[in-house]
Amino acid sequence: MSGNALRRRGSRRVNVGGVAIGGGAPIVVQSMTNTDTADARATAEQVHALWRAGSELVRVTVNTPEAAAAVAPLRERLDALGCGVPLIGDFHYNGHRLLTQYPDCARALAKYRINPGNVGQGRKRDEQFATMIEAACRNEKPVRIGVNWGSLDPELLARLMNENGRRPAPLEAAEVMREALIASALESAQQAAQWGLPPERIVISCKVSGVQDLIAVYRELAQRCDYALHLGLTEAGMGSKGIVASSAAMAVLLQEGIGDTIRVSLTPEPGGERSREVLVAQELLQTMGLRSFAPMVIACPGCGRTTSTVFQELADKIQTYLRGQMPVWRERYPGVEEMRVAVMGCVVNGPGESKHADIGISLPGTNEVPVAPVYVDGARTVTLKGMRIAEEFQAIVENYVANRYGKRKNISIKSAA
Repeated sequence: MSGNALRRRGSRRVNVGGVAIGGGAPIVVQSMTNTDTADARATAEQVHALWRAGSELVRVTVNTPEAAAAVAPLRERLDALGCGVPLIGDFHYNGHRLLTQYPDCARALAKYRINPGNVGQGRKRDEQFATMIEAACRNEKPVRIGVNWGSLDPELLARLMNENGRRPAPLEAAEVMREALIASALESAQQAAQWGLPPERIVISCKVSGVQDLIAVYRELAQRCDYALHLGLTEAGMGSKGIVASSAAMAVLLQEGIGDTIRVSLTPEPGGERSREVLVAQELLQTMGLRSFAPMVIACPGCGRTTSTVFQELADKIQTYLRGQMPVWRERYPGVEEMRVAVMGCVVNGPGESKHADIGISLPGTNEVPVAPVYVDGARTVTLKGMRIAEEFQAIVENYVANRYGKRKNISIKSAA
């Protein structure tokens, strides 16, 4: 799918624990835990689950001495599990103290997230921000300067509002707010650079919860700097609303080549999986042709011709199966993430979609002949009948993956030798 990837806007490349952000590198998916970081075991379990789902960076809250003390043991637990995902420390209000008093925490983290609106007021702001930047320089860590309109620096906002009031034609309040976000990020980045943090260790984000505001802010931000940019709609919401809002905002920016790393900030449903936000982010990038993470299942929505639920159940089963196999297949079968599987419900579009996919099946619709032709690489290979169509098709998919992508790995090994 890389051949169809949209052309990216140039930005500086940042190394975060071995993961490249910006500078033409693939767009990185990240997420954040919602456990108490002081509970290293529970946090390790959630980080591991997010990593298995495909999160390439995971942010953890570091808000108390207990949380800071738990970061190094958390890193050790993850390493023992074979989970090398870089950890980002999320600091607000007291990060200057925690990074100074807990040097093991400062070393164990791969990046620090600093909110300029929450590092202090007046003279203390500069002193405390400088302390955090000095810790980043001392430990050679990158920093995300993450501005959020829910915690914007009040002094900066007041200054810009006063300046706007003196204009012959004052801007709307929303425009001043957007400018305040951008100014906070860029001025803070400039300060960090003056204190010794190289631009190649700076990532910027300006988070808002409105779709049009996010688009406007990042378009302007992209014009005014070449820092790596982290995208995300903050407080996106729950369920379909959060998914739609995040996708609507980020898709526009990604289409324009803006953004180097993304997070979909979903409110989990009660008892829901935290890793859902990772899957949504991956699917957003994959459906846009920017990256491939797992085989895609193409399935029809169903209509009056498909009163049977067989194709729905098969599509769900195959999609769940493919996702579940990816932690193993990613290493064993290189390229399998680009595979397309079609599970169609009737003869109208079923055979055509199945031919266009790498492997596909066209199930019989209501009152149609109860047979299901299977297409492999565009050619009809077998027709399935009876009550075990689902099991037989899954076996065909498994064999296809092993034969096609297993051979690709063998060829790569021989070429390397």
